Amino acid sequence: MKSVLKQIIEKEKEREQADALQAPNNPPQGNENGRRGFLRKAALGGLTLGGLMHASIEDTIAQTTQNVNRASAPSELKITDMRYAVVQNVGRTPIIRIDTNQGIYGLGEVRDGADERFALMLKSRILGQNPCNVEMIFKIIKQFGYHARQGGGVCAVEMALWDLCGKAYGVPAWQLLGGRYRDKVRLYADTPDAGTPEHFAEVVKKRMVDQGFTWLKMDLGIHLAANQQTSIVNNKFWGGVRGQYDLRTYMGYGNTEHSFTQVQITDEALESLASYVESVRNAVGYEVPLCSDHFGHFDLNNSIRFGRAMEKYRLAWLEDMVQWYRTDQWKIISDALETPTCTGEDIYCLKDGFKPLIDAHAVDIIHPDLATSGGLLETKRIGDYAEEHGIAMAMHMAGTPVCFMANVHCAAATQNFLALEHHSVDSPWWESLVKMTGKQPMVTSGFANVPLDSPGLGIELNDEVVKQHLNPRDKSYFEPTPQWDDKRSHDRLWS
Repeated sequence: MKSVLKQIIEKEKEREQADALQAPNNPPQGNENGRRGFLRKAALGGLTLGGLMHASIEDTIAQTTQNVNRASAPSELKITDMRYAVVQNVGRTPIIRIDTNQGIYGLGEVRDGADERFALMLKSRILGQNPCNVEMIFKIIKQFGYHARQGGGVCAVEMALWDLCGKAYGVPAWQLLGGRYRDKVRLYADTPDAGTPEHFAEVVKKRMVDQGFTWLKMDLGIHLAANQQTSIVNNKFWGGVRGQYDLRTYMGYGNTEHSFTQVQITDEALESLASYVESVRNAVGYEVPLCSDHFGHFDLNNSIRFGRAMEKYRLAWLEDMVQWYRTDQWKIISDALETPTCTGEDIYCLKDGFKPLIDAHAVDIIHPDLATSGGLLETKRIGDYAEEHGIAMAMHMAGTPVCFMANVHCAAATQNFLALEHHSVDSPWWESLVKMTGKQPMVTSGFANVPLDSPGLGIELNDEVVKQHLNPRDKSYFEPTPQWDDKRSHDRLWS
């Protein structure tokens, strides 16, 4: 494992151990107290051990579960409806609500920039199902998801199911995933380009001092050097290489794969970009991990040259330098660089994308977006599989607090987790889209608080605030969707 990644992981372990030492220390009871405590607990609400020995299995189960905190009769839950509202957040972000016959509901979110219809077309497949059968329902709908935004519908449904299941049984979602490793989830702040390095340095200082973030990310694209006359080879053909996300034309720069642009970076540009990073690093210091993204569309040779020029600044990772599915290219880049490499925000499910990267150890850090990767359970499985191969997991997130809290529960339940992206730090209304149902606030000084005393995802929508931030092209708010009730296809993938 690369040295900078080892240092980050060790520091995070030390912080979590320190937090654990500060928690109340409850020493184990002696033999007598322990035996008496066991006998008291064994009474099980008035039923003695002797009574249990002669009771029927039905009476035993009923008696031993009578004090379980439930909001419903989980075995009798049925899905009755799915509705949506589209929030104007990072473009557009649809939130879905899955209703049941017992009045409780679950919230999920279709990934930022995706279409609510990716989720609505699944409604006819899940009506009448028990939402607590999360894995079974996921297997029913998994075939309708795909990479990037096309996975958003399946993942939204999966999030909502865990929210519902947690509410039905009265436990947080992390408990249903197997328990938690941490009570706080470290966040990394996305920090867009601020023009000049001096201005950017001011922004990152605000992130650290005022907002309390201990991990930062910066955009480090070739667009920063595009104005220099001899900085980029084949620059003008692609309109100044500023259109990384300009998707208007299929053959434009934004839709052309990295290897096919023949864009190259000159030594002059590399020196300019290195100077930019140095100014930021001087402002941030070396106690805070600093990762980078949004490089532009150039091939693996330029990726290696770029990475080597940045080595001395000890970046936490280089993200998405080439497409995630180029496993062989990622392997070449990772082997050539000391700086950790990272990809995965557009990969759908374990077998489809993460497994080849992990098996080949083609990257140092996997970076799933839970709203694409399969939801809470599948993302935890991805993290667990990466952990077996000595690979860490960071998490990409650019949605509303609904998706954010789904990520928090997953991160709490995954051991090799590093940090979760917070993409809406500068939106003053973002946190108020929801109400926390537990005692703790959502975020405290750069860390998300894991809900310990509230079921499901631990949130409810703040209706009035959400209505203020609906997408201007769709102002509907959880209106009925009967047009999606009927299943009109034979979905089985085998004969």
